[in-house]
Amino acid sequence: MRLIIKRVLLCILMGLFSVGPAFAANGAKLTMEQRLQRIERILQNQSLADLVLQVQQLRQEVRQLRGDLEEQKYNMDGMSRRQRDLYVDIDQRLSRIQSGGAMSPTPQSVTTPVTPPSASGAVGQTAAVSPEPPPEAPANAAIGSVTPPDPKKESEAYQAAFNLLKQGRYGESITAFSSFLRDYPGGEYEDNAQYWLAEASYVNRDFDTALGEFTKIMENYPDSPKVPGAMLKIGYIQYEKKNWTGTRNILKQLMDNFPATTESRLAQKRLQRLTKEGH
Repeated sequence: MRLIIKRVLLCILMGLFSVGPAFAANGAKLTMEQRLQRIERILQNQSLADLVLQVQQLRQEVRQLRGDLEEQKYNMDGMSRRQRDLYVDIDQRLSRIQSGGAMSPTPQSVTTPVTPPSASGAVGQTAAVSPEPPPEAPANAAIGSVTPPDPKKESEAYQAAFNLLKQGRYGESITAFSSFLRDYPGGEYEDNAQYWLAEASYVNRDFDTALGEFTKIMENYPDSPKVPGAMLKIGYIQYEKKNWTGTRNILKQLMDNFPATTESRLAQKRLQRLTKEGH
């Protein structure tokens, strides 16, 4: 009996061992099938397609942002161009306002040839003297036609030099403004050209040359609207040269003579800076 029982138990154990791997294989097959089903569900739910759509949307947003940036850059460039044009327009208007006083003597110069005939005492002799002025009138007219420059050429030459300055081509602008001052003495833009000539040297940190050029504005054009700016830059140059006394003197003079100007406020700030620095 014992032998029979042992044999039965051994058969049962062998059967269990033979069936176990089969169950394990079936379990493995079931897990793989489940995984495949999950992948199929993902594909059916089009989650990958959604990811592709999201990527495309992101690309579109990036392109839109780039377009917005380019548009903003274009607008900023337009604003800077308009500011430069406005600056040039203001500069030209100031020159015209100033030239209004300078142009007033011209009518007098035309009428002066009339005075010699009036020097003759007798009224009856005016008929005899009248033939003499005509030769003088063309001579004076010829002289007058030679001395004043062509306003159009003068404006174009000034604008060309000023454009070089705006473009940062300071060496070329210095040459252009120097040529302008030589070719158009007493012209409409003379004081402005002198100021920008000095400014170009100042930007190049050629302080000695700039100091002399700015000083010419104070000496040669005392009524020019560029005088406050020239005085301020002279103060700045003296500060760069560590001439503290000269800096204080010119800036205080600026504040006294032109109190209600932007240059005066800037001069006050520089004086406050000097005090803080202990100079």
